[in-house]
Amino acid sequence: MADRARVLLVDDREENLIALEAILSSLDVVPIRARSGEEALKALLSTDFALILLDVRMPGMDGFETAAHIKRRERTRNIPIIFLTVVDSAPDYAFRGYAAGAVDYLTKPFDPWVLRAKVAVFVELYTMNRRLSEQAALLRERLSNELPDGGDHASVLAELAGRVTAVEDELRRVRELADKSADAPLNGAVAELTERVAHLRAGFDALG
Repeated sequence: MADRARVLLVDDREENLIALEAILSSLDVVPIRARSGEEALKALLSTDFALILLDVRMPGMDGFETAAHIKRRERTRNIPIIFLTVVDSAPDYAFRGYAAGAVDYLTKPFDPWVLRAKVAVFVELYTMNRRLSEQAALLRERLSNELPDGGDHASVLAELAGRVTAVEDELRRVRELADKSADAPLNGAVAELTERVAHLRAGFDALG
């Protein structure tokens, strides 16, 4: 896929944004900065993101309020959010973060390797979902446009079978990453994607 996944970095402090960009520099992603909740919401109006790294403590609209706005929008409600905050935050911050729709919650200073690994898996899931949607659309198009017209059924089905198999192979690699992380939110997202792939495979097998 030509388009690189975008990750939205939301923090009011310049040094924190620089640190996040450095941590993600080894990944094939495009980091997009936002210095406030308002700026983040504006960016989300026109750009698709694989993941949002959202600071909790910001002047004006804080992370919780920003997340609430994101989850209320149809366009953005399914974008995973990882909350970031300092270690001495209020005890209920983690609960409030999950209640606001976050998939994870990390305290600063966090382990760069842990954050990078989490981002990598969520980006893989995002890429897989996009590819799965493309393959499903292709399957519908080819079946509706070519097969009824007496086209070469065998060659069309063979091509589609190869595409479905490629998606399944990529899913296995993502599942291995999630299993190694022992991260419940990641494994939940992988399980949901696995179900989607299984439905696509079942639909395709019914044609054969």
